Amino acid sequence: MRATGARTRATGAPATGAAAGAPARAPLPWRACRARLPWRGRSLRTRLLLLVGVTLAAVCAVLALTTFLVQRAYLLGNLDQRVTDAAERSQGGLWVRPDDDTDLGFLNERGQAAGTLAARFDDAGRVTAAEVVTGDGGQLRLTAGQRAALTGIAADGSLHTRTVPGLGTYRLTALGGDGAPVLTGLPMDDVQDMINRLVAAEAAVAAIGLGAAGVVCAVVIRRQMRPLGRVAATAVEVSRAPLGHGAVTGLTRVPDRDTDPCSEAGQVGAALNRMIDHVESSLAERQRGEERMRHSEDRMRRFLADASHELRTPLASIAGYAELMNRGVGAEVGTGAGSIAGADPRATARTAPAGIDQALAWRRVSAESARMTGLVEDLLLLARLDEGRPLRSAEVDLAALVAEAVWDARAAGGGHHWELALLLDVPALVVGDEAGLHQVVANLLANARTHTPAGTTVAVSVESTATHRVVRVRDDGPGIPPAFLPAVFERFTRADGSRARATGDGTGGSGLGLAIVAALTAAHRGTIDVRSAPGHTEFTLALPAAAPTDACARTAGSADECPLPAAPAESHPLAVAAPPPPLQVPLSSRPQSRARAAVRQGRAHDEGSQ
Repeated sequence: MRATGARTRATGAPATGAAAGAPARAPLPWRACRARLPWRGRSLRTRLLLLVGVTLAAVCAVLALTTFLVQRAYLLGNLDQRVTDAAERSQGGLWVRPDDDTDLGFLNERGQAAGTLAARFDDAGRVTAAEVVTGDGGQLRLTAGQRAALTGIAADGSLHTRTVPGLGTYRLTALGGDGAPVLTGLPMDDVQDMINRLVAAEAAVAAIGLGAAGVVCAVVIRRQMRPLGRVAATAVEVSRAPLGHGAVTGLTRVPDRDTDPCSEAGQVGAALNRMIDHVESSLAERQRGEERMRHSEDRMRRFLADASHELRTPLASIAGYAELMNRGVGAEVGTGAGSIAGADPRATARTAPAGIDQALAWRRVSAESARMTGLVEDLLLLARLDEGRPLRSAEVDLAALVAEAVWDARAAGGGHHWELALLLDVPALVVGDEAGLHQVVANLLANARTHTPAGTTVAVSVESTATHRVVRVRDDGPGIPPAFLPAVFERFTRADGSRARATGDGTGGSGLGLAIVAALTAAHRGTIDVRSAPGHTEFTLALPAAAPTDACARTAGSADECPLPAAPAESHPLAVAAPPPPLQVPLSSRPQSRARAAVRQGRAHDEGSQ
């Protein structure tokens, strides 16, 4: 039995090659649902039409049935009343003879309708006489078979329905008087005919009404479904758009006529538009992110290449000087050993480099180490700024800071002419990191000093607007090439296209000064701009002004310092004939006092040098 069962199971489901090699595919869920509920697989328009049609048909059927029942009850009640009236008339009148069991003379009375049936019973309940009124007013006796259909009716006045062969269906009642009971009945053909005509009329009206309602509903549903069709077409068109790569713009939107919030289709259209807007903005943001990432990767590759080159130069210098010093030391050691061992001193002396000044070598190693340290510090500063680390925030008087930076630049670049213009009676207050802002101004001045020949005039001014404090650094040097202006604030950029740069005094720069200026300015929510032409270059630094306060009370050190009877802007050229004296104003003093002291010290120094 087990073997037979096994063979039955094995042979009951024959497996083809495909079935044996791959698992059977499960039926799709929507196909299973459609098999269970066929109407679910149809379109919404068809389902709405079917639903409306079935609903209208049910309503019509209920109305027709109600009308039929009410009308039938009314007609039967009317017929029953007529039968009762006829039965009561059979109990009296000139034509009635109670002692005659076969007397049906009351049928000859006026008012008897055609088809009126009458019958009399004996004491045993047998029909003794039965007649019906014909259409011409006469009476027709019933046959034995017809009389047999009238037996069994009690004379209690209740109504009965009997079918009389050859005459049709009758509504009958029997009343007993002084003599034998009399059976009276009226035909139901008229009632049945009227009910049949009512049913036919209702069916015709229902059919016409359902047809008209179906046509109207089809037209209305089609018109109301058109917006959904357009929404679906828009969704299909958007789905065919290439969204996987490249810039995604101009996606198709649902027309405004299909976004009416008062309709369901309009709500769907508006929701689809919002979704498309969200998708487009997300894809645009993704595209911008990818572009930023590519740009960042390019900048990183260029940055690593430039940084490696910039670091290679001082490292090569350090290695070279170290090797020269090692060779010099080795030569000295070899000379001493040769004298002890008896070797030829001239042969050993030839391995030592001539003219090696160890003090100079150590100075060059120290200079290159300092240069490499500065480069690394600049790289670390840019990295911190790129990460968005917050800076220290405090109120800074830009006028004092610029005055001190100009004095420092004058000390470093004695071959240039320096001019400074400050607003002495209005404090140029900003909020930011004082050290960072000082580095911004110092880098701008160093850039002007480094890239212009001796004798160039560098003018620095501090201005105030309603919302910003502006620092301008102008020089009358050779200018910046137009092709280089867009990249002037990028890292490791060179106007001559080279990676290494040599200044006029033989020192090298890192190539990160203006990049640091741009990064620090952006961290202070400011802007930096440059305009250049042959004979004129101007850098404009704009920083948000500090919140309005009582500047005089905040900055004045004493009563005689607020206000100064000076012009709004004072321009004072700083002479370069003699080295400047050290600035005697501490950084912790009040900023407006520092600015005034810087200018006054410059005046005193220039007058003394004259």
